[in-house]
Amino acid sequence: MNQIFNDLRDEYGALDALVSALTPQQWALPTPAPGWTVGHQIAHLAWTDRQALLSATDPERFIAALRSATPDLLEQGADPAQYLPGTPLTAWREARDAAVAALRDVPPGERIPWFGPPMAAPSMATARLMETWAHGLDVADALGVAPAPTHRLRHVAHIAVRARDYAFSVHRQAPPAEPFYVVLTGPSGEQWTWGPSTAAQRVTGTALDFCLLAVRRRHRDDVALNASGPDASRWLDVVQAYAGPPGPGRTPLGAAPAQSSTH
Repeated sequence: MNQIFNDLRDEYGALDALVSALTPQQWALPTPAPGWTVGHQIAHLAWTDRQALLSATDPERFIAALRSATPDLLEQGADPAQYLPGTPLTAWREARDAAVAALRDVPPGERIPWFGPPMAAPSMATARLMETWAHGLDVADALGVAPAPTHRLRHVAHIAVRARDYAFSVHRQAPPAEPFYVVLTGPSGEQWTWGPSTAAQRVTGTALDFCLLAVRRRHRDDVALNASGPDASRWLDVVQAYAGPPGPGRTPLGAAPAQSSTH
């Protein structure tokens, strides 16, 4: 259980290292999410980490705030100028460190509220890692930095695999009845698998490509994933690792200016 909290801390650290020495001009660079600068991305993470902290430490207050929240607030994760005093980096560091500590203290088996169904603290940590990595990709794209795969991608892939039926549903498609077999190659060459090896519907490829597609930061045409079976192929058109609307996604590289969901 402690591993996911350590991995979340390390994912925070990796993004922090990317932005800690940015100039004011770099903080203002546009990212692939329309209307969002690098500063917006970090401010969004600070806000959502604050929500995770609130959920873990004062669930009743979190639920009350959720009931009064506007749809725009839930979709965008707050306007950084309105909700975050000081610099986005300072606010994010404070929020994320407090959130990790609070999640570690949640008793095993206890479920805490969130914008979707309540979840256990390790699941919340996994979701925070996934979102941090996804928004970190937007920042990296703005800075012209290629993503470096780590073992932490397994958490992102796991969410996407478990959310298979949800992804179909949010795209208004009926989830397949058959199980899938997913085989991904991790950054050290290890094989990560989900589902029965006898399944006819299969997805194979690198963990990095699968996760890039699952957080909708790359178009399917720009990743090297193999789908065996029509349902598996259909899944790769809709796969997503986060809750909520899928957003427009990215256009193929070189085809048009890239776009991204703000999730």
